[in-house]
Amino acid sequence: METLVWVVHVIVAIALIALVLLQHGKGADMGAAFGSGSSGSLFGASGSANFLSRSTAVLASLFFLTSLGLAYFGLQQHKPTGSVLERTVIPATTQPAAPAQVPVKNAGSKAGDIPQ
Repeated sequence: METLVWVVHVIVAIALIALVLLQHGKGADMGAAFGSGSSGSLFGASGSANFLSRSTAVLASLFFLTSLGLAYFGLQQHKPTGSVLERTVIPATTQPAAPAQVPVKNAGSKAGDIPQ
């Protein structure tokens, strides 16, 4: 069943991309506002929906539903058991190492007078 949902999800995604790329954008009529023609729907109602926009809405709904289905299948496969504290691994504490002694090279200089 999960494989079927994956196949439908991929097909719907590709079809949705194709339909969005085929549609005429609303910004394409912007030139009509500056004297190159008349546009009654530039900032007003866009009119009735055509076949492409309705198909896009249906495919978007299918994409959303298949996404929810895949999320459900993923949750069923990876259902955690126990509390968060029981699943947490706490590393054992170790004693810190003693700092290494650094030999002083120039004993006659002022740098040798700095306490370490």
